[in-house]
Amino acid sequence: MKACTRRLGYSLLVSTALAFGAASVASAQERVPAVTIGTTTEAYDPIRYEAAFIIAEKWRELGLEVNIQPTEFSTLLGKFYDEQDFDATIIGWSGRVDRLDPQFFLGTLDSRQSAPGGNNPGGYNNAKYDELFTAQSQEFDVEKRRDLVHQLQEVYTPDAPLTVLFYRDEVVAYNNTAFDGMNAMAGEGLYSEWGPMQAKPLGERKTLRIGGPQEPDNLNPLASTSVWGWKWMRLYYDRLVRLSPEVEPVLWAATAINAVDEKTIDVTLREGMTFHDGKPLTAEDVAFTYNYYKEKKFAYFGAYLAPLDNVEATGDLTLRFNLSQPSASFANIALSQIPILPKHLWEGIDNPGELTPEAIPMVGSGPFVHKGYSRGEIMSLSKNDTHFHADDIAVDGVEFVIYADMEGVFTGLQTAAIDMTAWRMEAGQIPLAEKQENLTVVSVPDFGYYHLTFNTRRDPFGDAATRRALTMAMDRERMVNVLLDGRGEVGHSIIAPVNAFWSNPFVEQFEFDMDAARAALKDAGYSWDAEGRLLK
Repeated sequence: MKACTRRLGYSLLVSTALAFGAASVASAQERVPAVTIGTTTEAYDPIRYEAAFIIAEKWRELGLEVNIQPTEFSTLLGKFYDEQDFDATIIGWSGRVDRLDPQFFLGTLDSRQSAPGGNNPGGYNNAKYDELFTAQSQEFDVEKRRDLVHQLQEVYTPDAPLTVLFYRDEVVAYNNTAFDGMNAMAGEGLYSEWGPMQAKPLGERKTLRIGGPQEPDNLNPLASTSVWGWKWMRLYYDRLVRLSPEVEPVLWAATAINAVDEKTIDVTLREGMTFHDGKPLTAEDVAFTYNYYKEKKFAYFGAYLAPLDNVEATGDLTLRFNLSQPSASFANIALSQIPILPKHLWEGIDNPGELTPEAIPMVGSGPFVHKGYSRGEIMSLSKNDTHFHADDIAVDGVEFVIYADMEGVFTGLQTAAIDMTAWRMEAGQIPLAEKQENLTVVSVPDFGYYHLTFNTRRDPFGDAATRRALTMAMDRERMVNVLLDGRGEVGHSIIAPVNAFWSNPFVEQFEFDMDAARAALKDAGYSWDAEGRLLK
């Protein structure tokens, strides 16, 4: 009897322990905290806005609590880049011509660019990726470099640090009774740096009027991280080189660029150049500019300037660029993107990123002169008649009219209040524009892309398996077919298919599959409670 009692007591003890253990396991399974998807306001970009809801709908089906946070564009950029205060954000990289070289887009996943203000705000960190990124940067044999670029795409894709949602066709329009010579560039559409320099007025008015809902985050060349800031600034700042629509380097402020060896580049400047305040532009200004950007660690140009050690003026119009490591893209890309600043206006500014709008020196040497900027209304430039390229420019100025949304932009185009659109038209506007005889619609492919970037520093997005599952739960085909009316392509790599030489077509595709997404979450250790909420 005593033995039986002892056995019964032991059984009760074991049962109690097992029950307690089960309860402990259950209590360890906690609901995954709510996540927030940041996006633009509907008025600014209805495509990104609606894409957030398409994503949220399917994530909720997986048991996540999802909030959507539409935000004014410049504020969204600040939270994304400068503060890195986000869970997941839908943002876009434009396909500027310099980005046909893979250096920039690949650099957006380099861990060395993950500091606040850098181009890797999601904080992706992969040592193998960084090693390959450096290797391709230094490889001058183009075939070997392509192999490395393809490897880079194969390395990051399985980690899913971001999801390329789609590549969107650039469909824009202009008034063919007001201007001729309007040539679209792949990735840039009509609003390229060459557009105002090639446009030919057909009437008495010679000021080119561009319309868009975009507004620069600011016009500080040491702070702007928005393409809409740089599209404007590159018209009144000169650079050593400009890239043609065919991505061929065109000597600009430089008349000669000679590679002494793999880490030394000599540059000769054009004679007689002056800044808009009348001061001469010399080698000292160019050397100061590059050294200043390097010293101030302006992260936006981090991928371009990483190989640079220093620049020295070797004469009034001659310079030497000293690199710390070989760079296959430096001469073409870095020299084509850094604006030449007047040393006499910037050398006394210790904290350039903190300048108020009123304190920013708006003085360049470019083909256009900054005239004014009324926030939310208009930006204006006048032609620089003393510029070396002035005889080839037919317009007398450029105005950018800022609208609240694309509906306003389209109305402005229809009523001839503007001459061209800076931004893609909405799907419903395209057939209407095509019916108007005075409007010419132009469509070019884009090698930029819309993407959702995960903040890998925050749960649950620090786990690659989770990111992979959530990527499978994004109905990107629906985005292309419904939101873009079929004018685009589902994304799969940060190097777009239209950039065929560099794009790797064989990387993992992450097809939309809710069953596969749920199974991947289960394999990663997730479960669901009685209400269907995701537990970890």
